[in-house]
Amino acid sequence: MTLGDDHPIALSLRERFPDVYICGIQFRGDLSVYIHPRGLLEICNFLKNDAEMDFDYLVNLCSVDDPAEAERFEVIYELLSIRKRHQVRLKARIPERGAAMDSVVSVWKGANFLEREVFDMMGIRFNGHPDLRRILLPDDYDEGYPLRKDFPVEGRGWRDTFNDFLKT
Repeated sequence: MTLGDDHPIALSLRERFPDVYICGIQFRGDLSVYIHPRGLLEICNFLKNDAEMDFDYLVNLCSVDDPAEAERFEVIYELLSIRKRHQVRLKARIPERGAAMDSVVSVWKGANFLEREVFDMMGIRFNGHPDLRRILLPDDYDEGYPLRKDFPVEGRGWRDTFNDFLKT
């Protein structure tokens, strides 16, 4: 793992967004750029619409939970430019309290279901999302967020549900 601040994509982001850019890291040829969440939408618009960047495809959007960190959640955007044949991973950390990011659905329509999944499984809200509601769990599910590290491995209340199922 090495600093990736000299990578052309990282350099461009650092020069254009100095107050939002944190650092770039390269590992096995992949570039990850850490940013402050407040500049996410502006950076994503730049990455998609700038002719040199041309990141036309959101490959994935996911999150990681690290309860030991003050900014517990890391939201990760994997972007690809099909025409330019380059990729970048944007990462932004946010605290658990008021965990929210701006939605990027206005930039990449494919973010719609991915943001809904992160919301459903981790409890991270996406401001400006056109239809932020559960996608995997029932609408009335209120037992926590299954992909958080503090969620019990065996689930909550599964034994009662399972025993009720066996009785039928």
